[in-house]
Amino acid sequence: MTRELRTVILLCGVVSLAACPFSLHAQEEVQYKMEMGVAAGAGFGLTDINHRFYGNVSVSGGAVARFLLNPRMAIKTSLTYTGIKGNTDNVSDFYPAVTVGSVSPERLNYTFSGGVYDLSATYELNFLPYGYVRGFEGHKRITPYIQLGLGFTYASSGTFTVNLPVGFGVKCKIARRLNLGLDWLIHFTPSDELDGLNAPTAIPSSGFRNKDHYSTTLVTLTYDLFPRCVNCNRD
Repeated sequence: MTRELRTVILLCGVVSLAACPFSLHAQEEVQYKMEMGVAAGAGFGLTDINHRFYGNVSVSGGAVARFLLNPRMAIKTSLTYTGIKGNTDNVSDFYPAVTVGSVSPERLNYTFSGGVYDLSATYELNFLPYGYVRGFEGHKRITPYIQLGLGFTYASSGTFTVNLPVGFGVKCKIARRLNLGLDWLIHFTPSDELDGLNAPTAIPSSGFRNKDHYSTTLVTLTYDLFPRCVNCNRD
């Protein structure tokens, strides 16, 4: 082997070793601290004037911020509006009309069309480690998740109450920092006045039983913000 050939081989080896760290670094997953975006879809109320899932569907939408704890866990906060509506003519229960000082044998004729403003925070648990680059951590660009949280509700009927959001969803990395999701939640409330109609059968209830609830099915689009320092200890 000639001296020139040995020199060329040595130079190639040095260049390869120098380029290797850059190649590995390029394949590392960049972790972000949060996502922000919008949500839009449909919602409905489960109230005294609508007992059917996806009955009297109305528009729902708002803003979403997700605080990323790690590839499997996040805290999602959302501010949304959901329309709720219905009519006593569309329920099987008999609600008696109320006159001054007495209850009429006639059926109550009541219609409501309004909505609820919701501010909620839910804990999300991904079934798979979520990320754009698979790497040694085995990140997946698509994952289902379950969620549970706590929120506050203000209804156009004038009612303010707390709510317990429970649901599931699926999200997908459609680009390195862009996330598309489908999110379903049902919000349980201890109030019976979201539709402005309180205990029309005069039967007492407690807890979440015989109370007003609402559900949303939303498409979310969020963008990753605030990258973590890949050369620092993870915080």
